Amino acid sequence: MNLLSFYMSEKQHHAGMPLYEWLLERGKSHGVSGGSAFRAIAGFGRHGRMHEETFFELAGELAVKIEFIVDEALAEKLLDSLHAEDLKILYTRQEVDVAQI
Repeated sequence: MNLLSFYMSEKQHHAGMPLYEWLLERGKSHGVSGGSAFRAIAGFGRHGRMHEETFFELAGELAVKIEFIVDEALAEKLLDSLHAEDLKILYTRQEVDVAQI
């Protein structure tokens, strides 16, 4: 199994909707059985500027992480479809063991 993790700003949009929502919808339409979006409470990016979830923080400055756990074939299919959209999304791909206790 593969863990696909995508990282983006909450202010990024694609096809008229927040990119994280679009990405979840794209995963669902490709047959992914589940996906999650996680919003950061604090962090910094390549420019080194710290962002925190506070009353004064500008909306859209924090990171969102989307995760899907999929088999190898579905990971390839989903990544190919995202490359075709010419999106600029940082992602990681890791092989993971999946089990229930």
